[in-house]
Amino acid sequence: MSQNTLNKAINFINRELSWLRFNTRVLSEAQDKNNPLLERLKFLAIYRTNLDEFYMVRVAGLKRLYSEGIIESGSDRLTPKEQLEEIRNYLQKEQECLESCYQEIKKGLQNIGLSIKTYDEVNKEQKQKLQEYFLNHLYPIVVPIAVDATHPFPHLNNLTYVLALKLQNLDNPNEIKFGMTRISRMLPGFINLDDTYIYTDSVVAEFTSELFPGFKAINWGAFRVTRNADMEIEEEEADDFMVLMTEGLKSRRKGEIIRLEISKSADEELKGFIAQYIKVSAEDIYEYQLPMNSNILWEIVGNKNFANLTFPNYTAKILPPLDSKANIFSVLDTRDILSFQPYESFEPIVNFIQSAAKDPDVFSIRMTLYRVGKNSPIVKSLIEAAENGKQVTALVELKARFDEENNLNWAKALESAGAHVIYGVPGLKVHAKIALVIKSIGRELREYVHLSTGNYNPSTAKIYTDISYMTSKKEFTQDATKFFHNLSGFSHKSKLQTLFAAPMQIKSKILELIHNEAKKGNEGRIILKANSIVDTDVILALYQASNVGVKIDLIIRGICCLKPNIKGVSENIRVISIVGKYLEHARIYYFKHSKPQIYFASADLMPRNLERRVELMTPIFQQDLADKLFGILKIQSEDNAKSHELQSNGEYKKLSPNAGEKAINSQKILEDYTNSTYISLKREEEEVKAKKLSRQMFKKS
Repeated sequence: MSQNTLNKAINFINRELSWLRFNTRVLSEAQDKNNPLLERLKFLAIYRTNLDEFYMVRVAGLKRLYSEGIIESGSDRLTPKEQLEEIRNYLQKEQECLESCYQEIKKGLQNIGLSIKTYDEVNKEQKQKLQEYFLNHLYPIVVPIAVDATHPFPHLNNLTYVLALKLQNLDNPNEIKFGMTRISRMLPGFINLDDTYIYTDSVVAEFTSELFPGFKAINWGAFRVTRNADMEIEEEEADDFMVLMTEGLKSRRKGEIIRLEISKSADEELKGFIAQYIKVSAEDIYEYQLPMNSNILWEIVGNKNFANLTFPNYTAKILPPLDSKANIFSVLDTRDILSFQPYESFEPIVNFIQSAAKDPDVFSIRMTLYRVGKNSPIVKSLIEAAENGKQVTALVELKARFDEENNLNWAKALESAGAHVIYGVPGLKVHAKIALVIKSIGRELREYVHLSTGNYNPSTAKIYTDISYMTSKKEFTQDATKFFHNLSGFSHKSKLQTLFAAPMQIKSKILELIHNEAKKGNEGRIILKANSIVDTDVILALYQASNVGVKIDLIIRGICCLKPNIKGVSENIRVISIVGKYLEHARIYYFKHSKPQIYFASADLMPRNLERRVELMTPIFQQDLADKLFGILKIQSEDNAKSHELQSNGEYKKLSPNAGEKAINSQKILEDYTNSTYISLKREEEEVKAKKLSRQMFKKS
């Protein structure tokens, strides 16, 4: 069947609605009574944080398209206006579910001794403590804001959390005024009194008369504004990209308001006061009966006294030979290392860079840095290496959304230390994850490369699933050298020999691999694991492969614009999404009849990754390492405990074991498997040591 026949709007799921369904799957984990209570609260916080970013970027983008008169914006042919309406309807319907979930979790926590309350709900003794806390800790910080003819309504930055107050004059009860206080992000969202968490805003509201002498609050409600946070950077117009990014960050705080969230506790007059000054579509006003600022829920999730209410702790393993004191470069001289985080520790990758910084034979370290975190041991090692005179080249992607400010700070620190810092690539975002270390031993150069699906961030490496690959093989290191030459020079579109780089190579290679598998008909087999699949050309190629009998499994965590199980279109395609303890982040692509069969990539199957970013896709030639990646795909495709299967109508169905069938939680199985592998390898290591010692003793005797 031709692509023109398959390329119909009815055969595609809208990108934004697919994302909303992904967030619903996150919410379903908060609803799942089999999950520990604090984990459920954590998923609720993640759901709200995800929604914040969705509004700041995706909804803001749709509003801009609508204002510019754009009619169609995707393969599903929905107009921006239609998408905005669908989004609002979807979220309005889900709101009741969200609020009831929060109340259920609160009740469950209270039953075991962890309470979440307002000031009005606590006892007399606790109220006395809260008054003391207010006077000593809040009163000096909280600023009263009057709003009247002489006090203009203040500018509110993106996601600013505000307490709106309806105030009555104590001397003249008929006089009503309106005021506000901002609840600083520096303040805790809760005041914890012996595992009773009291909302800070309710305490501030109670003691309003201290802030506004002569007035008392007769009604109050929290509200929060969301602004357009999608920065448009016109790179060609700036001589100094760092200056441009700094200005862009400032403008983000002042972007157009696109959403207003407000407490249901606010009465109509107070809502009218807020609406008078905050101009936003009525459809984009959401009234909630739960905290506006979802980040405060992490204060409760982190309570160490209730660690039993979280998932069992798992310690990532460092598998032999990397767990020994052996020099990591000596290990890589003899073998390749492929690890799967967070089951296997990220420490060897940190050690790779730290060892390079200290090794006197290393003269060059080159890396791409996308999201590295605020206290990065890797960047600190790069700074140390540069200060010690080593040649350090770091591409710091300043356009990494919501990490721009952190990356700006690291870029300045690296540059001050003497490193050569590249501030991205004009017109493209560098999302590739690669590090190259070059050693000089005598007259010989030895090169070592690390390639990954994830960021150089030890914190996220504990909760994101990602592939790491380290090798000293020439075919990889030579491509790595060429890749970095391209980044620091003018050519960003030359082709590599072993690795595949976007925007020039990855998409065409994936399409070629799909088409080649299609030639095998019923014998064909494709398994693709990614965060998202949106690219129309890739979807159409998969539809064509399905039509000739190729069996296709897609393990797509987030957005999936492909519709499975449509007769004559996608009958042989199955799509599942795994949402659980860890965030599925690895991209692994398997094609049964290709040589090699398996690849991993920094790139998702989206136009932005394949056409507008610098990405890398890595083939795995070594059979045991390829088997390891295939094993991951196999166990995840069999998951029936944390999987949701996509239906042809765009909805997802939560999977569960059939009667008599064993529950398969792929993440738990991978934890157990890594544990048993570690124990087995350690036992083998000890046996080898014992035999070696025995032989030495025998020789002595």
